[in-house]
This record gives sequence, C-alpha cells and structure tokens, in this order.
Amino acid sequence: MEKKYYLGEFEETVLLVTASQNGEAYGLSITKVIEEELGRSVNMSSVHTALYRLEEKGFVKSDLGGASDRRGGRRKRIFQITSMGKAALMEAKTQRQYLWSKLPDYLFQGGDS
Repeated sequence: MEKKYYLGEFEETVLLVTASQNGEAYGLSITKVIEEELGRSVNMSSVHTALYRLEEKGFVKSDLGGASDRRGGRRKRIFQITSMGKAALMEAKTQRQYLWSKLPDYLFQGGDS
C-alpha cells in the first residue's frame, strides 16, 4: 500500500473538521468542534499551527474574511479543503479501513484479554 500523503493524527482531525464546515472553517470554530463534539482538550494555537502546516502541504487554502465589530474590526482567516486535501483524507480513510479489516473478530468479543 503506497502512501502518497502524510497526515499526522491531529492534522487529520483538523482537516476533517475543516472539510465538514463547508468553506466556513476558522481557528475558533475548529477548536470548538474538537473540544465540544470530540471531547478533546485543545488550544487554539495548536489548531492554527496544524492549519498552517496543512496549508504548506497544499491540503487547505485560506482567505481573509470580512471584518466585524465583535472582533474589534479584525478579519478572520477562513480555511477550506483543497482537492489535494480531499485526496489525503481519502487515503487516510482507506488505510484505516484496511487496518481495521485486518483485526481478528475475537479482539472485540467480551473481556479485556
């Protein structure tokens, strides 16, 4: 199984959340989903670091959104997944499904042993 794209576990999570937000993803919105829906403690700076890494890899692209009074006139950076990002997610999904298919059935039947 040839691996074309490399996604770390946290990068994959951030990329999945970004894709799920249909071109409206930004640091805080991604952070909230990871914390509230996935129950994982994360700070916004780690989300931004992952987003910038994903952008360097070509998996997401970003543009500045409009300014708002709530943000003190500052504009937020909006991220959306690219076709390369979609391919990376599909590869990660395929690899995970392959690995799950290799697990023996008895592993999840009863007890801890």
